[in-house]
Amino acid sequence: MENVNFANVILHAFDWPYALVGERAKAISEGGYKSVLVSPPMKSLVHPEGTEWWQRYQPQDYRVIENQLGDTHDFVSMVEALAKFNIHIYVDVVFNHMANESSIRSDLQYPNQADLNRYQADSDYYESLRLFGDLSTPIFDEDDFVDAFGIKDWRDKWEVQNGRITGGPNDPGLPTLKDNQHVIEQQKSYLLALKKLGVKGFRIDAAKHITLKQLQQVWSKEVTDGVHIFGEIITDGGATKEEYELFLEPYLKETRLGAYDFPLFQTLYDSLSDKGSLKSLVDPYCFGQALSKRRAITFAITHDIPNNDVFQDMIMTEENEWLAYSYILGRDGGAPLIYSDLDQSGVKDSNGLPRWQGAWDDARMTKRIHFYNKMHGLPMRMIEASEDLLIFQRGEQGIVVLNKSISKLTAQIKADGTWLDNLRDDNYEAQSGLLDITVDPKTSLLLIKQAVTDEIA
Repeated sequence: MENVNFANVILHAFDWPYALVGERAKAISEGGYKSVLVSPPMKSLVHPEGTEWWQRYQPQDYRVIENQLGDTHDFVSMVEALAKFNIHIYVDVVFNHMANESSIRSDLQYPNQADLNRYQADSDYYESLRLFGDLSTPIFDEDDFVDAFGIKDWRDKWEVQNGRITGGPNDPGLPTLKDNQHVIEQQKSYLLALKKLGVKGFRIDAAKHITLKQLQQVWSKEVTDGVHIFGEIITDGGATKEEYELFLEPYLKETRLGAYDFPLFQTLYDSLSDKGSLKSLVDPYCFGQALSKRRAITFAITHDIPNNDVFQDMIMTEENEWLAYSYILGRDGGAPLIYSDLDQSGVKDSNGLPRWQGAWDDARMTKRIHFYNKMHGLPMRMIEASEDLLIFQRGEQGIVVLNKSISKLTAQIKADGTWLDNLRDDNYEAQSGLLDITVDPKTSLLLIKQAVTDEIA
């Protein structure tokens, strides 16, 4: 599989309308992003008063794009706007299940008959939205779904990959698709249609719920050529953890696809906690606590964490989240995914503002991305690691320093020349081959050697 711009920073424009992404194309480019991930471009519920974000993850049809974020025309316009700035588009795809419409019907025809009738009543419009297929017939019927039962044991692999995701015992849940040939063909046709529109990357939603057989059949060579693909498999850590061994490890062994680096996230979360140690971040891959650099999607937060009650205890403090971003944007390895939303979770920052709404173009973020882009491809070498202080070097041009303690810390680094902290624009001058630095509590430094700044691609 050819990886396209694998190591570039990806903006996760979570639940942004497609038109808004297009409007912000120039600003996104100026922020240093080379790719943007958008919410699922499928047909899902549209309501005049709006719908919740999770409705985007309940597909009604793959063959047209029509949801609360826009339609096929809006999507194409967005792709074209991003292309002017050489920004690749990644899309979220939902292949495990279809929408829960049990409140309005008892059958398993998708789209439902009312939507099919709408297709026929306004055929010119819907034909203009069509990505593939025949809109006069359903895309799926009852033969394309497994028997209905809700998942109860989330450590039972068979149950997780055959049962329905539900909101509790009284919720019928999301109808789970079979891995039969018809389903595989529709999913592949959808992916190939999106590739024709210019899509360069795919995020597989709920990948732990999809069998390896289905993943291997859908993500065939004709689909994967020229695009970058990664799956969402949420685990509570890396090697030795049950979820890792049940779901993520087999996925990594049996496919060539990338994945969210939840092992590294858990390592980061733990190491930045009061009782944690930054020594854990020296080489987490060596201990099975991070994915390999070419397959990892690194992050400090994903959309599931603030928007689902069950994951909210994984939200880092603001100070720790910025330290985490300094680490993942300062290190060598993985494609960093930067989350930004429109305040769907309602979580506020210390100033009472939406916590992640402006994160994407916050100067603290864009300066970190600037450092990442300058250091891209340069080797990483550890200099010092303790409970509270971590220092590593990127080639001869960059130095990353993290202080997670509540006190100022000092250090001496072997170096020469003048160094600029890319986060605060402070200069540090080496004396007699030593660089003396002071790091404020709960902060980081991203130092760039000034003599060679212009030489770095």
